[in-house]
Amino acid sequence: MFYGEIKKFDIADGEGVRVSVFVSGCKNACKGCFQPQTWDFSYGKEFGLDALNEILEALDKPFIQGLSILGGDPFEIENQADVLDLIKEVRQKFPKKDIWCWTGYVLESDLFPDYGRRHTEHTEQILRSIDVLVDGPFIEEKKDLQLAFRGSSNQRIIRMKDFWAERDDDKNN
Repeated sequence: MFYGEIKKFDIADGEGVRVSVFVSGCKNACKGCFQPQTWDFSYGKEFGLDALNEILEALDKPFIQGLSILGGDPFEIENQADVLDLIKEVRQKFPKKDIWCWTGYVLESDLFPDYGRRHTEHTEQILRSIDVLVDGPFIEEKKDLQLAFRGSSNQRIIRMKDFWAERDDDKNN
């Protein structure tokens, strides 16, 4: 996996002060995307131990609320294994920090087992390990600068613990 940028004091991409990682690679190619350079899977630098350590060091401050993983798209099949490894490291070292993740894909139709076009062996573990998912493609015609943490009105902010609790309750009833 490659990444374009690591922001160590981000207040635009999630609640509180955050560390944000912009992964490279996106096949959605949304019209009006604010970072089309990140569509290229080899844009930026290769994600390795140096980048991981930079992120962990940046997170190790009491005023940092959590990690945001954006893109490109973290849920591209090519990115999921590395994104999951990053999430596991952050969860192990900082269990009280929250993790937000953005995707241009839709949770129920693109990421679910059996029919999701971006589902892999890593997808559900990522989804169960993050606190918030912002899903849906950016649609330029639905752009709304008044929205918090998303660019167009079709995009959703999903609290994953609530989502899974409701889904698991439905299975048990």
